[in-house]
Amino acid sequence: MSSRKIIVALDSDNLNKTLELVRSLKKEVYAFKIGYQFFFNFGLTGYKKVFSICPKIFLDLKLHDIPNTVEKGLKALIKIKPVFTTIHISGGDEMMKSTRIKGKETKILGVSILTSMDKQLTKKYYNETDVSNLVKKFAKFAKKNRLDGVVCSPKEIKYIREEIGKNFIIVTPGIRVNNKIKSDDQKRVETPKKAIDLGANYLVIGRPITESKNPLKVLKEINNTIS
Repeated sequence: MSSRKIIVALDSDNLNKTLELVRSLKKEVYAFKIGYQFFFNFGLTGYKKVFSICPKIFLDLKLHDIPNTVEKGLKALIKIKPVFTTIHISGGDEMMKSTRIKGKETKILGVSILTSMDKQLTKKYYNETDVSNLVKKFAKFAKKNRLDGVVCSPKEIKYIREEIGKNFIIVTPGIRVNNKIKSDDQKRVETPKKAIDLGANYLVIGRPITESKNPLKVLKEINNTIS
């Protein structure tokens, strides 16, 4: 299990179908990602059902609030033992410092710039057209404030590794399984092998696996390309 690098995103409003998928894929994944759609539909009950099948869960709730609220939220969250959870780096230094909770085993990852954003949107909201430069800056803030790693698109992995070094977790969404990457809500995408070669530790993959006719076959094929 420790050699696995794929985190399968469980974006679903069908609990039974999701649990079947988890049972089918659990031996081929590093973890499963639970985000807004699943968690807001099924809550702790659904989370615990997934956890009972595979206890390695990336609970991706992207906390973003005042430091005291984030700290209290994390203290509650780490009781259910996800391996990773997320906060927004843009919440600032004090919010990131509030994640330093004594005795926690959950790794805290900083979300840099969402993979749905391109240079036009970063210009509009951050006054910066160089997305890689912006993400690199955010990663430096995350490292300085002692987060365990970052979530970033494949396009920024190289720059973060050069800036931060090897001892920093990089989890990468925006993965598509072939070079004919169709346009969708993910703007900055790459293939699994390329993302791993660039230095990602783990890849978050949802639709290319979960919406395929044979998810287990697709997952095994991806694992073969990055092993």
